[in-house]
Amino acid sequence: MKIKAGIVGGAGYTGGEMLRILVNHASVEIKFVHSNSNAGNLISDVHTDLFGDTDLRFTDMLSDDIDVLFLCVGHGDAKKFLEANKIAEGIKIIDLSQDFRLAANAGNKWVYGLPELNRDKVKQASYIANPGCFATCIQLGLLPLAAKGLLKSEVHINATTGSTGAGQGLSTTSHFSWRNNNLSVYKAFGHQHLNEIGESLSMLNPDFDQTISFIPQRGDFARGILAAMYFESDLTAVEAQDIYENYYAEHPYTHISNKNIDLKQVVNTNKALVHVEKHGNKLFVVSIIDNLLKGASGQAVQNMNLMFGLEETEGLRLKAVAF
Repeated sequence: MKIKAGIVGGAGYTGGEMLRILVNHASVEIKFVHSNSNAGNLISDVHTDLFGDTDLRFTDMLSDDIDVLFLCVGHGDAKKFLEANKIAEGIKIIDLSQDFRLAANAGNKWVYGLPELNRDKVKQASYIANPGCFATCIQLGLLPLAAKGLLKSEVHINATTGSTGAGQGLSTTSHFSWRNNNLSVYKAFGHQHLNEIGESLSMLNPDFDQTISFIPQRGDFARGILAAMYFESDLTAVEAQDIYENYYAEHPYTHISNKNIDLKQVVNTNKALVHVEKHGNKLFVVSIIDNLLKGASGQAVQNMNLMFGLEETEGLRLKAVAF
């Protein structure tokens, strides 16, 4: 029997990625795709790459005849939606906004949905707060050391994201003519994802009280995140490699490479790649993901698979673009 899924906010980037995964997911039936602005329109008229894959139309109506609801809406809108719409008991919810990621907003109801951190909790959860894209990429580069209590100094991070990380709504900095052949820093030292990163690291390593200095950048490409991190460490390169490989041994989507890595290895996949080097007394870590997949919709489907007892990789065996 298939899992019946509903999607709210299906016209945006994360909603589109959700559709691209679920239309080919053998264990899922899409019951509705909600969009107030596109109600009645064919999904393939908005997400034109899905022409020939689905005849579904957007709707402005909701249905309780579902098992799971994906909220692919903007930050602040998920909470408003749930306040305005009563969701029937028994329907699982996976929220891709930031509304319930932090402990202060999650209460006892929402589980932070980073499988490499909370896989057992995700399996038992009814409500998942899907992690942020930068937060996912950066945490995957730091969790193994935090779990061993080996983060002991300030962490310096420079990370660059593609233009899809800004969402589908146009702004001055998301127009092609501005992004093309351009690079810029934004929200230096104050990005909103720092809070969820800090909570996760403190959960694994309660004694960690050092600064996380994070410089985010807007890149001249559509999708993907590369985070380069360094911090003081007494570990040798071999010891660090072993710690990372052991931590992720049972996790199907995070892989440790002993060679340098690049974004094309992960774009269009749910994979994360991590590379570790030692330079003097510094450990240098590079982490890469696709911001729309492992950083958003792919991870949401990975969480759904865990919640419903499916193979964690079902529907997510995707190939990197390579060229």
